[in-house]
Amino acid sequence: MTARTFTMPSSLNESLATQEGPKADAAKVSPKAANDAYPSSEREPLAAHGPENKPGITYASQDKLPKLPIPQLEDTCRRYQAVLAPLQNQREQQETATAVQDFLKNEGPELQARLKKYATGKTSYIEQFWYDSFLNFDNSVVLNLNPFFLLEDDPTPARNNQVTRAASLVESALCFVRAVRKEELPPDTLRDAPLDMYQYSRLFGTARLPTEHGCQIAQDSGSRHIVVLCKGQFYWFDVLDDNSDIIMTEKDLALNLQVIVDDAEQTPIQEAAKGALGVLSTENRKIWAGLRDVLTRDGDSNNAECLSIVDSALFVLCLDYTEPRTGAELCGNMLCGTNEVVRGVQIGTCTNRWYDKLQIIVCKNGSAGINFEHTGVDGHTVLRMASDVYTDTILRFAKSINGQAPSLWTSTSPDPSKRDPDSFGHVSTVPHKLEWDMLPELSTALRFAETRLADLIQQNEFEILEFAGYGKNFITSMGFSPDAYVQMAFQAAYYGLYGRVESTYEPAMTKAFLHGRTEAIRSATNESADFVKTFWADNSPQQKVDALKKATQKHTALTKECAKAQGQDRHLYALYCVWQRAVDDEGAEAASSNGYSSPVDGSSPSPPQSPTKDIRTRPASPPSRPPLQQMPAIFSDPAYDRLNTTIISTSNCGNPALRHFGFGPSCADGFGIGYIIKGDSISICISSRHRQTKRFVDSLEAYFGEMKRLLRSVKKEEGKGRSRVREGESEKKTARGKVIKADVPGDGNAIRPEANGGDPDEEDDGLGGYGFFDAGMLLQALKASQDEKERPSDKAVGQARRAVGKKLRLSEY
Repeated sequence: MTARTFTMPSSLNESLATQEGPKADAAKVSPKAANDAYPSSEREPLAAHGPENKPGITYASQDKLPKLPIPQLEDTCRRYQAVLAPLQNQREQQETATAVQDFLKNEGPELQARLKKYATGKTSYIEQFWYDSFLNFDNSVVLNLNPFFLLEDDPTPARNNQVTRAASLVESALCFVRAVRKEELPPDTLRDAPLDMYQYSRLFGTARLPTEHGCQIAQDSGSRHIVVLCKGQFYWFDVLDDNSDIIMTEKDLALNLQVIVDDAEQTPIQEAAKGALGVLSTENRKIWAGLRDVLTRDGDSNNAECLSIVDSALFVLCLDYTEPRTGAELCGNMLCGTNEVVRGVQIGTCTNRWYDKLQIIVCKNGSAGINFEHTGVDGHTVLRMASDVYTDTILRFAKSINGQAPSLWTSTSPDPSKRDPDSFGHVSTVPHKLEWDMLPELSTALRFAETRLADLIQQNEFEILEFAGYGKNFITSMGFSPDAYVQMAFQAAYYGLYGRVESTYEPAMTKAFLHGRTEAIRSATNESADFVKTFWADNSPQQKVDALKKATQKHTALTKECAKAQGQDRHLYALYCVWQRAVDDEGAEAASSNGYSSPVDGSSPSPPQSPTKDIRTRPASPPSRPPLQQMPAIFSDPAYDRLNTTIISTSNCGNPALRHFGFGPSCADGFGIGYIIKGDSISICISSRHRQTKRFVDSLEAYFGEMKRLLRSVKKEEGKGRSRVREGESEKKTARGKVIKADVPGDGNAIRPEANGGDPDEEDDGLGGYGFFDAGMLLQALKASQDEKERPSDKAVGQARRAVGKKLRLSEY
C-alpha cells in the first residue's frame, strides 16, 4: 500500500539527538538496557510517593476467588415468584405458581443437573451463556448496549480546552494501560476482600467484530498506538514501546493532537462527512459484517490495512468540534453523538465515533467523557479506569507545583526526553491520516447507515436532574441506605405518574467471585409497592416514613443476596440456555467460541419468546411428555417475558470523578436511569423514547423535596417526647456512666436506624454494578498554574510496521 509521507521536522530530530543521558551503543541498546542505565530516581521519580505495591499484584488473588455458586433450584423458584408478585394480579400469580410447580416436578431437576455438569471445569456457569447472548445481539449497539460516563471538568483552568484536556486524559490513560500490563495496578477490593480483575486484561486493544454468525471479540494484547477521530477523519500514532512504556510526554501529545485538528479542518465538514466510515459501526450487526467484507475483499485497497489499524488500537480518541450547552446535551453527545443535518448532509458528532471500541470523547470546550463497548467489561471496571485517569490528571498537575507530590502508580515510564532514541524500537510517533478507498458500495452504505442512526437518535431524549437539596449525608443521617432510598424515589415518581408498579432492574456486582459480572436486583417488591401506594394516599407522615423504612430494608436485603450471587435472573437464564442446547442436540457441555460478553446493565439478555399457547391449557404433569422437547412451563409463562421487559432500568455509580453517566432505555416503553449519589447532591441522567422524560425528572425532584419535609416532620414529632432510642436505654438496668448529650451533625437528630444491620451507609455500599471507587487524593495544589518544564520526547521512527496513511507535517509547529 502506498501512503503519502513527509519528512520528520528537523527540530524534533535535533531534540532527539541532543538529549543528555547515559551513552550507549545505539546498535546494541535495548529498551530495558536504556531504562536500567538511568538511576532509579530518574526512572521512577514518583515511586517513593506511590502505593507500596510489588509488580504482579493485579491478578495475585485470582486463584483465591471462589467460583460463582449455582443457587439451589427451589430457592431460585421461590425468589422468582417473589419478584413477580408486585407485578401480577391474583390470577396471574396463580398461573405462575402452577408453572413453577410444573417446572420443579418435571424439567427443572434435570436441567439443574445438566447445568452443574456443564459448569464442572468451567470458570463460571453463566459466563459463556452471557457472552453468546450479548454477542448475538443484531441491532445497533448505539443506545442499546454502549453506556457512557461524563467526567467532571478538569479543576485546572488551563486544561479546559480541547487539545490540552485530551492530551492530559490520554497521558493518564496510558499510565493506566502500563499499570495493567505490568500487573502493577492495585487490585479492587470491597471491605478488604479482593475482587475479580480479569476484565482489566480485556479493556484495551479490544474490538467487537461483526460476522454473519454473531459478533466476535478480537484483541491485540501488544497494541501500542491510538486512533484519533476528528470531524469523521481517522488518524493514528504510536504512544507505547514494546515494553509498554510511554514514549511521548503530555506536551508531545498536545502537539500531535493540534496537528490533527488543524489538518481535519482543511477538509470542509460536509465533504468529510461523506467519508466518515465510523458511522458504519452503528449499523445492524449483520449489515456491518457484510460491509467489513467489502472493506477487506480487495487486496490492492488501503481499506483492509486501515481497518486493522482501527481494530487493534488501544482505544479511540474522539475530538468533537461542538460545545454542548446543557448537561442533557452533553450526556446525549457522549451516549450517541449529535444529529445535525445541513444541506442534506449529516455533520453532527454522531459521525465522529467508532462504537466497537473504548472511546474517550473530548468536546471543543474540554468537556470529556467515555463511551465503551460493553461486551468484555462492566461499568464497574471502566469506572475504575475513569476514576484513576481523572485522579492522575490532578496529581500530575500537583507534581508540577511540588515535586514531592504523590502518585497513583507503583512505577512510571522513563522520561521520554532522557531516553536514547534507539531505545524506543520501531515506533511512529508522527500522526498519520488513514485514507480510505471510498468504493461506491461504501458511499451508499454510509448514507443509509447515517439516516438510520439519525432516526435512532431522534427517537430518544435525555434529561438530567442535578438535585442539590441533599445527598448521601442527609440520607444516612436519617437512617436509610442511600441507594435503597433513591431506588424508592424512582418507584414513587413512576407510580405517581402512571399508577402502576413495573419491572425494575438494578445491577449488583458479583466480582467477589471468579469472573463475576452482575446479578439482577429487582427493585419492585411487595414492600416497595406498599410504600408507593402509602405515599400517594392520604396517610400521615409517620405512616409514609414507616412504609419507606420497610421498603428500603427489603431492597438492602435483596442487594446483599444478589451480591452473593443468590438471585434468580442469571440462574434461570442459564437453565434456559441448557434446555435450548439440549433441544438443539448440542449437549450440555458444548460451548461456543465466539468470544466473551456480559448481560446488558439495565436488562437481562433477550428472554425466550413466549409461545402463543397459553400456560393454562397445559396439564400440570403430563403423563408421557418427551423429556426436554417442550419449552418448560416457567419460560413459556408470560410472566417470564414481563419480568425481563425492564421498564425502569437503573444503575448507581457513586464516584466524584463523574458528573453524570447513563445509557439508553432497555425497551421501547422504558426509562434508562443512571444516577450518582454524592455527599450533598444527587445526579441523575434519564433517557427514554419520548416518554415524558422531563416530567419524570420533575416528579423525582418534587418527591425528594416532599420526602425531606416528611422526614423532618416525623423527627419533630418524635422530638416532643423521649425518642424510642432513649426509651430503650432507660430499660437497660446495666447502664453505667454519665450520659453525654451531643447534637448529631447534619439535618437535625437522626431517626433511629432499624436493627437490621449496622450503619445504613454500609448496607449496600459498593455492591452496585457500576462500582464504588472513590477518586481519592483529588483537588490538591490547584492554585498555581502549570509549570511547563517538559522537553519534547525522544522519537524514533522505525520501519517494523508499514507507515499506513498520510504522514502529517509538524514543521510549522
